[in-house]
Amino acid sequence: MTEAWSPDDEETSRRGATGPVKVHVPAKINLHLGVGPLRADGFHELNTVYQAISIHDELTARRGDTLTLTMEGEGTGELALDGTNLVIRAARALAAYAGVPAYARLHLRKHIPLAAGLAGGSADAAAALVACDALWGTGLTRDELATVAAGLGSDVPFLVYGGTALGTGRGETVSPVLVRPTTWHWVVAIADGGLSTPRVYGELDRLRDVGAAPLPVGSPDRLLGALRQRDPAVLATALGNDMEAAAISLWPALADVLTTGRAAGALAGMVSGSGPTCVFLAENGPEAERIAGELTAAGVCRLARTAHGPVAGARVA
Repeated sequence: MTEAWSPDDEETSRRGATGPVKVHVPAKINLHLGVGPLRADGFHELNTVYQAISIHDELTARRGDTLTLTMEGEGTGELALDGTNLVIRAARALAAYAGVPAYARLHLRKHIPLAAGLAGGSADAAAALVACDALWGTGLTRDELATVAAGLGSDVPFLVYGGTALGTGRGETVSPVLVRPTTWHWVVAIADGGLSTPRVYGELDRLRDVGAAPLPVGSPDRLLGALRQRDPAVLATALGNDMEAAAISLWPALADVLTTGRAAGALAGMVSGSGPTCVFLAENGPEAERIAGELTAAGVCRLARTAHGPVAGARVA
């Protein structure tokens, strides 16, 4: 998946940035998430269709004589800012790959909630790769950044690219979905709390072992065909997520969120990734605003936001 850079981008990359570098990075949802059996390496084989949506975090990188991270917004006080943080890990991985010192002062303004099924941590890692590449003048292509990203997490390569893409392997092998441009309108119902992704995978395995999980959603071909038709009513019939049953098993109130959103007129609703965020497809922007208002009024989620997709991945603002 190759990204074309403008001449100005290339010149900046060669010399590095003298001032702050600000990067915007989106959240992701899974339009299709097919989960295969557990592999020998401890990961599940996935077939997924990602879409980047217009809820963004912002990372600013400045020159420094060490590597530090500060933050504000969602998760402040809950998220560790040391070497376990994906932002710090991404900066160190890029420095090791490019052979440069890992020196930067990084500041994260976070709007994507934690442990929500929206890949907020992976998004921030992608932002760190793009920001530090520009700050340090390492001049890597998007494909090279995605190679580094693959070592950090399954969703990170996609968030380097953005758009709509097919993910295979454990999700880290990303191929663009080539369709005519279409804007899809979503309502994102954010829960008051988070779910551990490994825990949800474990619950899915348990449900399958006892025969209590629905049939797998299977191949993404039907979803890919629906995207090409550019009709939200058609897309609504093709959305699917194997992890939804496990997320609801661990967080039963999600069933009420889905029922409320569908009753409000959403064309479809599902758990996003490993949850507990739920996403709803709307016919258009005004419908999305109305559905978000009804979800908020019903009090079934902490916050309901509208978003659209696809949008670009991590980009210098």
